[in-house]
Amino acid sequence: MNTASRITAAEYDRLGRAGVPLADLLDIRTESLRYGQARLRLPWKDNLVRPGGVVSGPALFTLVDMTMYALVMSAVGVQEMAVTSDISIRYLRGAPAGDVLAEGRLLKLGRRLAVCEVNLYSADDDRAVAHATGTYVLPAITGD
Repeated sequence: MNTASRITAAEYDRLGRAGVPLADLLDIRTESLRYGQARLRLPWKDNLVRPGGVVSGPALFTLVDMTMYALVMSAVGVQEMAVTSDISIRYLRGAPAGDVLAEGRLLKLGRRLAVCEVNLYSADDDRAVAHATGTYVLPAITGD
């Protein structure tokens, strides 16, 4: 199987930031992108903290969603109208103040749905802070 992504990390960052301004505000960055595999980073900023001194859930959720979007584009190319159908996220422990890494993989790609998995880790610790699965709906191809 060809492991080359249908979009580069730099192209995805440009498209993602333009299409999802929150990703730009959070400064989410793509570190690597291959067909069906993605690694993104949420850099630490003081405004990400919540009571208890950990990274907020909404920021982590956004990182998960952007990672899944990258996985879809890695497999099908630029599909700006691919949209989240569902995401289930389990927060396993607080993410301490610091960068958070997302490691994602495409579990299944069909004609209309893409199923993804993402694990989040503190950049300074290899223990998972969250695990998520989700589904993206792909745009209909003419004639569907």
